[in-house]
Amino acid sequence: MATLLVRGIDESLVQRLREQAAANGRSAEAEHRAILALALGGTRRRSFAEVLSSMPDVGEDADFRRGQDSVEAPRVFD
Repeated sequence: MATLLVRGIDESLVQRLREQAAANGRSAEAEHRAILALALGGTRRRSFAEVLSSMPDVGEDADFRRGQDSVEAPRVFD
């Protein structure tokens, strides 16, 4: 396991960490690990393909056709 050293922490924040640790029956170091795990370790970013495949099938393609799809788009860069 790696070691993490954090410098320059405001004393009031350290005191709140100690109080929270005591309330949870842990050392300040264990509380720090729990906070980091909760903040950073919980979720994994899903790929674009995973997000798309998880979307429900909610209709036919024609249901989502825009009104202008049948008309040629204007040529604005000529």
